[in-house]
Amino acid sequence: RMLCGRKKSYFAAAAVCIITLTSVVTVSYLRLQRLSHQPKVIQEGSKCRGEIANSTITPLKDSKTFIISPYFDDRESKVTRVIGIVHHEDVKQLYCWFCCQPNGKIYVSNAKIDVHSDRFGFPYGAADIVCLEPENCDPTHVSIHPFAHGNIDQLTRFEIKNRKAEPFSVDFTVCISAMFGNYNNVLQFIQSLEMYKILGAQKVVIYKNNCSHLMEKVLKFYIEEGTVEIIPWPINSHLKISSRWHFMQDGTHIGYYGQITALNDCIYRNMQRSKFVVLNDADEILLPLKHPNWKTMMSSLQEQNPGTGIFLFENHIFPETISTHTFNISSWNTVPGVNILQHVHREPDRKDVINPRKMIVDPQKVIQTSVHSVLRAYGDSVNVPMDVALIYHCRKPLQRDLPRESLVRDTTLWRYNSSLIMNVKKVLSQTIL
Repeated sequence: RMLCGRKKSYFAAAAVCIITLTSVVTVSYLRLQRLSHQPKVIQEGSKCRGEIANSTITPLKDSKTFIISPYFDDRESKVTRVIGIVHHEDVKQLYCWFCCQPNGKIYVSNAKIDVHSDRFGFPYGAADIVCLEPENCDPTHVSIHPFAHGNIDQLTRFEIKNRKAEPFSVDFTVCISAMFGNYNNVLQFIQSLEMYKILGAQKVVIYKNNCSHLMEKVLKFYIEEGTVEIIPWPINSHLKISSRWHFMQDGTHIGYYGQITALNDCIYRNMQRSKFVVLNDADEILLPLKHPNWKTMMSSLQEQNPGTGIFLFENHIFPETISTHTFNISSWNTVPGVNILQHVHREPDRKDVINPRKMIVDPQKVIQTSVHSVLRAYGDSVNVPMDVALIYHCRKPLQRDLPRESLVRDTTLWRYNSSLIMNVKKVLSQTIL
């Protein structure tokens, strides 16, 4: 028994030693990791002379890294978070070069490259390139380079956005990514924009790849009105684009015109100017069922769900193939696109199929987002019940063989018909008709 007791005490002591040693090694490793990412001065008395980037998508010379935009992020520590696109295997090391004025010190930080998990098999994916900033400097620009040494004058400089905290200028911003394929669904686009405005959006940000000449006229109207902000999105100039969401071993580089990267950029771009960001497509409208608009709906949802920053709403298909004769407005028949007021039948839920969701988020609580959910965030996410709100999605049917009588008649959209018709007529008269 004494022998057994001694053995047990030896094992216990050994276990304590192993745990202590593991803890010490782990702490030391994490400290070394942090030290390796600390900014180091490599040059003094310089001036920041590098050319300033003027494109939304800027390729680095390694041709496997594309920079969208850097953002200041002090939610955990003082870092510059660069939204980019990288090859998930080939890009292993990047450095942030900070130039601190007026002393002219150049600091270089070892970047942490965080490729987003929702890559869907494509070789290129959205990535956060995160660098600790120098302690006694608030740099206005950063350069990204695969090496810790070189000539800063030859590196492109990117402005670090969100440096100054400002009061919100709007309550709701809608992010649409991306407009492509010579987009020409003019009538539905105008109806969606006017619905967003009726429901409470003050800003709509569109990542535009291309669209029709007619659509350009409509966008020009909304830009001059102050509603729309266009972010040029020439991603197919740099990468082979797939129209599919999943990689098919077909030589393409990235799916859906880099949609996920655009959504992440839109969240950070609006982090300090919009209380909420709405993530959906131009053929989708987030329709409240219990409230007249988004503001009263979100006040209620936040009250019921304290600490929640991500609100997810079920997507429901209203097939453009099934229409009613109501609201057949003759002057609209010459305008290309779908008249959503004539599509008020939605597909029923399918057994064992979960409807995808779109989101309203508090941008300050988001770290990384995907299309139908947030990947990393501060605080909770909540699935909003369908009796509170749903995503009205007017498009080609998913359940093609369903007869009309199997669809659910849902005229929620008609609550807004008088305002919507008046506003759409006004826009059409000033743009196309």
